[in-house]
Amino acid sequence: MKHPSQNSSPSLDNVYRIYWLLVALFVGRMGDLYVLLSRRASTLRTYAGDTSLPGGKRDPQDHNIELTARREAFEEIGLPLDPQKVPLLCILEPFLAGNSLIVTPVVVLILDNTLRPILNTPEVTSLFSHPLISFLHSEPPFATEPEMLEMKYHTYDDVSSSTRPGKVRLHRFMTGRETGGTKPIFGLTAAILIRVATIGYARAPDFEVNAPGQPSQEQRIARALKHDPIFREAAALEGIDPGRIPEPSALRRQVRTRDKRRARSKL
Repeated sequence: MKHPSQNSSPSLDNVYRIYWLLVALFVGRMGDLYVLLSRRASTLRTYAGDTSLPGGKRDPQDHNIELTARREAFEEIGLPLDPQKVPLLCILEPFLAGNSLIVTPVVVLILDNTLRPILNTPEVTSLFSHPLISFLHSEPPFATEPEMLEMKYHTYDDVSSSTRPGKVRLHRFMTGRETGGTKPIFGLTAAILIRVATIGYARAPDFEVNAPGQPSQEQRIARALKHDPIFREAAALEGIDPGRIPEPSALRRQVRTRDKRRARSKL
């Protein structure tokens, strides 16, 4: 991908909302993992008041995905850029979110327990933590307040789109702070944290992650790149012919072949 300074045309990642998010984990007192979550300011134009992960677009000075996610977390919640205090664990596969948004999560581990948040109040109202393992369970990891007794900890909706085939399951997890105005963990944030927990604990959730027949992230992104007008225009700006992008059905066969080869190599 061309750097913005190398091309007078708008860059794909800067114009067409390719984002990077930081998933910041830390070890609690009992040795279990927690994830940092923020409550977005109510004055923001998009996703006001939502529970989210820090992140945003690439800046020209960012040399790679990791630096973008780290810089955004530093600007939003004051998380240090020092990889000695906050080392990189992994970079996950991209996720396709709503309104033509591709998001890549960067996962880090906070080693310095003396760190204190510095919130960018125009963007972030508050910061809190949630047990990572709770994204593998349908039951809450915390004592339920009387006001919350009739509300399920984990719910989901299977939604369809007029532009994409099949339904996509959107998960919702309660934070335990809803009576104070904090919103549940929902949609893209929930999907990312289910994936991080599945990898971190090397086990599947006790609920079905996908809707029946739901296409994979790879298939959804392939279809968006080939058929979504916004991504087609972005591809043209980058000198990419959308007609040469494989159909999702072809990608499905490639994924199956790859998975079979991996399974045979483990025998």
